[in-house]
Amino acid sequence: MLILAIGDVIGKPGRKALNQLLPSLRRQHGIDLVIVNGENAAGGIGLTLDTAGEMLDAGTDVLTSGNHIWMHREIYPYLDSEMPILRPLNYPPGVPGRGYLVIGKVAVVNIIGRVFIGDFDCPFRAMDTLLSELEEKIIIVDFHAEATSEKVAMGRYLDGRVSAVLGTHTHVGTTDTRILPRGTAYVSDIGMTGPLDSVIGDDTEAAIQRFLTSMPHRLSVGRGKTALNGILVKVDDDTGKALSIERIYQEVE
Repeated sequence: MLILAIGDVIGKPGRKALNQLLPSLRRQHGIDLVIVNGENAAGGIGLTLDTAGEMLDAGTDVLTSGNHIWMHREIYPYLDSEMPILRPLNYPPGVPGRGYLVIGKVAVVNIIGRVFIGDFDCPFRAMDTLLSELEEKIIIVDFHAEATSEKVAMGRYLDGRVSAVLGTHTHVGTTDTRILPRGTAYVSDIGMTGPLDSVIGDDTEAAIQRFLTSMPHRLSVGRGKTALNGILVKVDDDTGKALSIERIYQEVE
């Protein structure tokens, strides 16, 4: 089975890149399942019903998210609907939505880290509990976290227990794609899908002013050339072990 995971889609430029590139990527590689992190798809932060629908119509099978999923309240009811949208599994009990979804033979899981990002339930113990309940052999984890140390630790912790641990959130793709010793595909961060002439998706000048002045400045999504960052993982259907992992990078004018 071939599974494509696409990193954080940033605003309209990111959605445009997804719309233009995803259909041809699915045909070219014969991809069976597409996972897209959409938590920054609406104006650069959060997710709305319209932006979710646009990405699903483009060929996305599952939308994952992270700490910005709560930015637009209109999406809350749909987190408990049939729409394939995930919020991180390790939020405390009682919040809307779900942290994993089974599509065919594949379980897609969304978890969030705690180092430098927020006070959440333990993602390691949350995965232990979930894995004791899942029967699927193919399990893909979107680990939305800031610290590379926490991401690497999660990859090692889940090695041999899931098919892939794929990092999101920092918007900067890493070069450490690999298959860990027990058969789990791993990357610290997929990278973003959005404007290249930006500061991790935000308008460059506004972001620089924040650093220069330490004062709040309204941030807007960057403009210009865009790029899609994704990770393509080939998984053995019978064992759930990863057979290969490959970075996908394409630019759009």
